[in-house]
This record gives sequence, C-alpha cells and structure tokens, in this order.
Amino acid sequence: MSNVLTMYTGPKRSDDRAQAKLGPMVSFANGSGGAPSAVYVERDLPEGGIPAYRAARGSGARSFVLWADDGRRERVATVATLSATGGVARFQVLGAQGELIGTLVREKALRGRGLRTRWTVTQPGRPDSVGFKGRIVWWWLWWPLLPLMVLVLLFSVFDSVPMNEGGFARAPRRIRWRAKGQVPLEFRSKGEQLHVHAPEVDWRLGAALITLLRSFNAGAWDAAKK
Repeated sequence: MSNVLTMYTGPKRSDDRAQAKLGPMVSFANGSGGAPSAVYVERDLPEGGIPAYRAARGSGARSFVLWADDGRRERVATVATLSATGGVARFQVLGAQGELIGTLVREKALRGRGLRTRWTVTQPGRPDSVGFKGRIVWWWLWWPLLPLMVLVLLFSVFDSVPMNEGGFARAPRRIRWRAKGQVPLEFRSKGEQLHVHAPEVDWRLGAALITLLRSFNAGAWDAAKK
C-alpha cells in the first residue's frame, strides 16, 4: 500500500469543514515506515531574513525545516541547498542530528540533460530514482496549444480566478520516478500528491521532496513576502 503525502498551504479541510490554519504542513495517508500523521514546514531563513531568501530562491536555492509539531519544538529534518547555478539545483536532506537522509537534484528543462525538468532522488545505499516532469506525449500536445493557454491565463486574471487554479492552462506536471525498473515515487498533479510506492523510501525524504516540488509550482508556498 502506498503512502500518500499531501501538502497543505492553507486551511486543511475535513468532513467539509475548514480547520484552523496551521501554516504549511505535509500529511501522510498512513504511518508506514514510522511516518507520523503530519509534519510542519517553514522556511529556514538566512541572515537578511525574507528579502534575502526571496533573492536567493530566484537561482533555484531553497531551505526548509520540517517540524514534528505545530509549536516548532522538535526538528524532524532540514532541507538545504548544496548548489544552485545554471538551472541545476542540488539539495541535501538532513535528519535531526545532522545525518544525511538523501539528496535531491532538480535540472531545469533545457538547462540540464533533457527537454523536460528532471528530478533525481538519492538515498544512501539505494539506486538513484530519476523522474521527468510530464509525459512526453502530453508535452507534444501542449506546446502547439501554448498561444491558447496564454489567452486562458489572461482570462483567468481578468476574471479574478487565481492562475494556479486554471488547470487547463497548466503545463504537464506528473512525475514518475524509476529505479532499476521499479517506480518507487510518483507525483500526481491531480490533488498534487506524492505517492510513495516503495516502503524503503525514508518518509522524511518524501516529505522534503513534496515541499520542494510545491516550491517550484505556480503560487509557490515559500515565495510569500511575510
């Protein structure tokens, strides 16, 4: 059974009722592999605060802290940037004691090694898992329709509809990671959920991955000015 990770950046809804806003959080569908019910996420701000963070993220840099509780008392993991240049960003995920959990590499489309954005997930002692953003067939269908997509975005702006809700205008975003013929991870754009199919994938690495994925999407949660 897959563990499904969902990142909430606003009020989490349950039984059609809005709960209190707790800030960005990642919930887990089940506790397999020792995963909790949820972890709480915040930006790990550098010297210079939010303005410095926002300036650095333009190159692809990101830094987050994952907490075990909403009071930010117990650190679960830290996501730090190793390098971010030329469209290629490398991140490391560290545990509460500073131990290496894994590394994540994002290679931007046309700037890395292909026409699609490439994500590589590495966990010590296990083979690399490589995934590409969007199925190639959908990209071939999407690019000819780009002029129409621009009109859809303009319409959504003037109609006061947030662009990130205009699903028709979105580029293909599904990612399936492969490692030695297996599919250990899968990000589905519908619901924006990360499915962890392989039990050996560290849940902290999965949580770090979905926070990074959502930080590179439209309406990125970590781009806020406050």
